[in-house]
Amino acid sequence: MSVTTTKFKHVSYLWDEKKAAELAGDEVALLIYRSNLLGADLRLTNYGGGNTSCKAMAKDPLTGKETEVMWVKGSGGDLGTLKRSGLAALYVDRLLSLKNVYRGIEFEDEMVELFNHCIYDLASKAPSIDTPLHGFLPFAHIDHLHPDAAIAIAAAKDGKKITQELFNGKIGWVEWQRPGFDLGLKLRQCLDENPGIRGIMLGSHGLFTWGDTAYESYINTLEVIERCAQYLEDHIGKKGPVFGGAKLQSLPKEERLKKAAELAPVLRGFCSSKTKMIGHFTDDERVLEFINSKDLDRLAPMGTSCPDHFLRTKISPLVLELGAKDSLEDVVALKDKLAPQFESYRKMYAEYYDSCKHPNSPAMRDPNPVVILYPGVGMFTFSKDKQTARVAAEFYINAINVMKGAEAVSSYTSLPRQEAFNIEYWLLEEAKLQRMPKPKALSGRIALVTGSAGGIGKAIARKMADEGACVIINDNDETRLEAAKKEFLSSYGKDAFVGEVLDVTSAERIGKVYAAGALAFGGVDIVVNCAGLSISKPLQDHTEKDWDILYDVLVKGQFLVTQAGVAIMRKQGIGGDVLNIVSKNALVSGPNNAAYGSAKAAQLHLSRLNAAELGADRIRVNVVNPDAVISDSKIWESGWAEGRAKAYGVTVAELPAYYAKRTLLNEIILPEDIANACFVLVGGLMNKSTGNVLNVDGGVAMAFVR
Repeated sequence: MSVTTTKFKHVSYLWDEKKAAELAGDEVALLIYRSNLLGADLRLTNYGGGNTSCKAMAKDPLTGKETEVMWVKGSGGDLGTLKRSGLAALYVDRLLSLKNVYRGIEFEDEMVELFNHCIYDLASKAPSIDTPLHGFLPFAHIDHLHPDAAIAIAAAKDGKKITQELFNGKIGWVEWQRPGFDLGLKLRQCLDENPGIRGIMLGSHGLFTWGDTAYESYINTLEVIERCAQYLEDHIGKKGPVFGGAKLQSLPKEERLKKAAELAPVLRGFCSSKTKMIGHFTDDERVLEFINSKDLDRLAPMGTSCPDHFLRTKISPLVLELGAKDSLEDVVALKDKLAPQFESYRKMYAEYYDSCKHPNSPAMRDPNPVVILYPGVGMFTFSKDKQTARVAAEFYINAINVMKGAEAVSSYTSLPRQEAFNIEYWLLEEAKLQRMPKPKALSGRIALVTGSAGGIGKAIARKMADEGACVIINDNDETRLEAAKKEFLSSYGKDAFVGEVLDVTSAERIGKVYAAGALAFGGVDIVVNCAGLSISKPLQDHTEKDWDILYDVLVKGQFLVTQAGVAIMRKQGIGGDVLNIVSKNALVSGPNNAAYGSAKAAQLHLSRLNAAELGADRIRVNVVNPDAVISDSKIWESGWAEGRAKAYGVTVAELPAYYAKRTLLNEIILPEDIANACFVLVGGLMNKSTGNVLNVDGGVAMAFVR
C-alpha cells in the first residue's frame, strides 16, 4: 500500500520513526505503539472505544511449530493506555474453524464462550465481541475506530452513496448490525465482493481500515478519516445554518458557570433517586451551538447512532424546559418545575424498555437521564463516578459532531429503538456489568474537607478518596495546597478531586469553593470541618487578637462552612453527613488554654445543635475528638508546642512520649487514626447515628463523654 502523505489537517500524525525502529520485528509491540497513537487523538476514537489487532507467527507451546496468532484489544480497556496485558491472543486457525459450528444469528451469543477455546496466551484479556470482526479479515494489521467524521457519514441517510462516491469504491459498506460473529462474516463477504478495498464503513457504527504493516494500517486509517473530515468541512453551512441556526444566545461565561453551580445539586438530587450519582458540567462551544439551535428539539429526542455513544449516554438526553435567565433562587419552586420533567423522562425510558424487552432481558436499569441539556448554559452528565460522567459528556459531544456532519451532507439518522435496546440490554453487556468490581463504600459521594492540604485534614481526604469518594481539598496556604494537589493527582488521578484555596472565615470564599465542587462533581454529601489553629498561653498573656482568630477559624468557620454545605445538601434532598473535628480539649479543662479550649467546647455544642436541627433533612452531624496529633500538623510549627511543653513541665521533644504515656492505651495518635474514625461515621454502618462524639485520643479518662 502506498503512503501518500504525512501531513494532515484534521487528525494528528504522531508516528515516530525512531521509536518504531526500536520496536521493529516485534509486531505486538508495534500494535501497542500504533494503538496508543490512535487513542491519543480523540478525533480518531473516544475513550474506551474501538479496537486494533495484528496477526503474526508464533511458536505453539504444545507442538513447537510456528502458527498464526492474532493479538487484539481485549474486552474493556482503552487504546490510548493499552498495554500488552490488555490484549487477547488467539489461534487464527481455531478462530476461523468456529464457522463450522456457527448455528446462525439467533445463536450469536453462544459463540463468545467458544472464543475461549481459541486462546493462545493463557494470560490473555477476555476476548471482546469484536474478535471475529478482526479474525475473518485476512490482514496483518487492522484498526476499528469510531471517529466522528466517519460516523457522521455512516449515520447519514445517504451514507452508503456518499461513501461510494467519496472513496471511488475503495471503501466498502456494511449496513448496521449488532457487533458479533455474524457481522464478522459480513465484513469478509464485503471484502470478497469488493477485492482491493482499503477499508469498510459500518452503517451508523464506525470504520474498519487495515494494512500489511503497523505503519501502513496507521497511515491508511489517518488518510481515510482525514478525507471524511475534509468532506464534512467542505459541506458544513452549504445547506444552510448549522443546526438550523441559533434559537437563542448563550449567557456570558461567568453567568453560565454561576447558573450551572446553582442548578447542579438540584439535578443531582433528581438523578440520584435510585443510586447516588456524580456529576460533570461543560459549556464547550460545540455543546452551546447544539443546545441553542433551532434543530435541538428535533435532533435531541432521536438519540445517538454509534453503540459506543448511547451505551454511555442513554438512548436520549433530557432537555430542560428552563429559561437560561430564569431565577434559580427559589429551590422549592425550581424543584416543582423540574419534577414533572424528570418524571416524564423516566416514563419515556420505562416505555422504551417495556416495548423493546425480550423474555430474557435483564431488569430495567436506572431510568434517570445521564445527559441533561440546559439551553443557553451547557450540558450536565451524571453517572456512578466522575470518570464515567466525564466520558459520557465526551461521548455526547461526539454524538453532536456526528449530527452536525450528517445534517451538513444529508440528514441524520439514529438507530431504531429496538436495535438500541438490543445493544443496551444485550446479555453479554449485562454479563460485563456483573463482572465489574463492586463499588467502594463511598462511591458516588462527594466530600469537602477543610484544611486538607496537610495533617489530619489531608489524611481524612485521602481516606475518603481511598474509599471511592470525590474530594474537594482546600487550604488557606496556597503553597501547601499546590503540593497536596500534586500528591492527589499522582495517587488518584484528575477525576478524584478538585483543589481550591479556602479561608473558612470568608462566606464569599466558602461559596466559591462549594461552587467549584458543584461544577466538578454536582454537589456535596460529606462536610468535614477540620481547618484549625491552636494558641496556648496563660490567661494574662492572651490578646484580643488571639481570642478573635481562634473563634473566627474554629467556631465561625465551622458555622459558615456547615451552613453553606447544608444549603447544597437540602437542594439535593438525599441527606448527608457533617463531621466536626473538635478536640479532647472541648471536654477537659487544662492550664494555659482558655481561648482554644472554650472555642473547641463551642464547636462541640454547635455540633449538637446542628444535629438536633438537621435530622429532618437526613443530615447527620457527628464529632471526632482527637488529642495530641503531632504528625504533619501546622500546629506544631507555631508556638503551640512550646506552650504545651511549658504547661506540662517537659521539653518539646518529650511531648509525643508525654502525650502517649498519659493515655490509657499508651498510644501515639496519628492523622490516619482520625481519618479512620471519620470513615466509621460515614462509611454506611452508622447511618442511623447522629449527635455522637467519637474520641480518638488513646484513652483520656477525663474526656469520657459519659
